[in-house]
Amino acid sequence: MAGGQERILRGRIRSVQATKKITRAMELIAASRIVKAQQRVQAAVPYSEQITEVVRDLAAAGGSTDSPLLATREAIKTVCYVPISADRGLCGGYNAGVLRATEAEIKADVTAGRDYVIVPVGRKSESYFRFRGYKLDQAFNGFSDQPSYADAKQIGEHVVSLYASGAVDKVVLVYTRFISAGSQEVVLRPLVPLERDVVSGGDGKPGEDGLSADYEFEPDPSTILETLIPRYIEARVYAALLNAAASEHAFRQRAMKSATDNAEELIKSLSRIMNRARQDAITTEIMEIVGGAEALSGDSTKHVRLVDIGAMGDVSNLSTGASL
Repeated sequence: MAGGQERILRGRIRSVQATKKITRAMELIAASRIVKAQQRVQAAVPYSEQITEVVRDLAAAGGSTDSPLLATREAIKTVCYVPISADRGLCGGYNAGVLRATEAEIKADVTAGRDYVIVPVGRKSESYFRFRGYKLDQAFNGFSDQPSYADAKQIGEHVVSLYASGAVDKVVLVYTRFISAGSQEVVLRPLVPLERDVVSGGDGKPGEDGLSADYEFEPDPSTILETLIPRYIEARVYAALLNAAASEHAFRQRAMKSATDNAEELIKSLSRIMNRARQDAITTEIMEIVGGAEALSGDSTKHVRLVDIGAMGDVSNLSTGASL
């Protein structure tokens, strides 16, 4: 019984050790990818800031702000949510945070009498909302850990077409913002329509002295602004995808480190149980050997005593015959 238990424990320890190797490897891979993802986030900041400045300068220089992407609807009837999750699991509470935040906003809209539609980004968000019967539009997945600008362009064009066609009255991004390797937060950021303060306050407007900055636009600012606003939206989507990717790697690194530590603790616990079981088995075997030896020793003494008694009987008979 004890030997069988020891074999079972040895098998469990080997299984946990193999799992530990996998989680340790995934932890190291995620840790190495965090640095690259963080560099991509930082590299995209200058472009995002510059395109924002250009949009402001164009608007200040006389560009028309009558674009449908800038026009706020009087009544918000349908809200489009774009939750950005991972394509794979094993990343702790990363996906759960985005999904819970999106679900809470949808419930609030339903309570307020507004409709909704979801454009899921990532297989986890698509499977989650599809399984629960939410209203889904086109899904985008397969690039959560390494997004490209082309992926952001596809998402941006799709949500812009939904808003321009009147199918939705507002588009909201839901993603995890990367602050540092140890800190991330889920944010909800309106994407369409653009806020008015985005296109105001540029250097192209006349100053207090009546002079304007020395900018020349070709073609006219209105045409450039119409072309540039969709690019600005794509840049914001791309920044969200990069932040989400960096956050995913950070969550996965922490989750795998925790799994590795738990595997070490489980191995120690199973080793103690196995050693205790082996010690009990050895003690049991020793007790059986001692008991058997004592039993054999007791049988030998009894046999000798019986032989002695028999010999005494023979002697007494001989004595009796001699007297006769």
